[in-house]
Amino acid sequence: MSDRSTEPDRTDTEPAPGLAGKRALVTGAASGIGAAVARRLATAGAEVVAVDRAAAKVEALAAEVGAEALVVDLDDPEAAAELGGRADIVVNNAGMQHVAPIHEFPADVFSSMLRVMVESPFRIVRAALPGMYSRGWGRIINISSVHGLRASPYKSAYVTVKHAIEGLSKSIALEGAAYGVTSNCLCPGFVRTPLVERQVAEQARLHRVPEAQVVEDVLLSRTPVKRLVEPAEVADLALWLCGPGTASVSGASFSIDGGWTAN
Repeated sequence: MSDRSTEPDRTDTEPAPGLAGKRALVTGAASGIGAAVARRLATAGAEVVAVDRAAAKVEALAAEVGAEALVVDLDDPEAAAELGGRADIVVNNAGMQHVAPIHEFPADVFSSMLRVMVESPFRIVRAALPGMYSRGWGRIINISSVHGLRASPYKSAYVTVKHAIEGLSKSIALEGAAYGVTSNCLCPGFVRTPLVERQVAEQARLHRVPEAQVVEDVLLSRTPVKRLVEPAEVADLALWLCGPGTASVSGASFSIDGGWTAN
């Protein structure tokens, strides 16, 4: 038995074992979790297709990691349907947020969030599954959220779509089991992404307090581990789900939330 304590620490730029020959589609890949996942899968040898509506950012990311960039707005499910055809790995990550009381929540924004975060992932997976089934291997990874497991006020659309992707993921797991296809959700708490950092800055200005205080007293008020999740942590778990020894890991939801859901 090897002594793992003697192994050097791995960095995000070092090759990881084993995805040569696999085509990985990552949505919302221009920044945050999506960019981190694209980088990790690329270093593992996967042929990465990075999808985002932010053209300049996703093209820069693709150039950095040697990926293919596709500029697609997932608010159009018909466009999303064309993405999944040759994918061995699908990472449904693209998302958006809007905060408002239900009685004031814009109906068009609610519908848009459903399209981007539920219908388009369904369309992508629907297109990807026949090829995965014929090859006898596939990995569907849905970036859910702690809000796929818990609710918060003023985030009705986000909570709804994340609960929906949890249900879709489990259905994929059941149907794909006989074909070597697994489907799982990753459920992070607050992640250090541009979206969260903007929220922190806005709250700090509004309440005239330091940003660190906003993170601890507002964002992490229900989280025992008082730190934001780093995108690379989510990416490492996504990579693991694509690696060896995970054929029976399916239909699960993995919390990366600093203990939030333990309360």
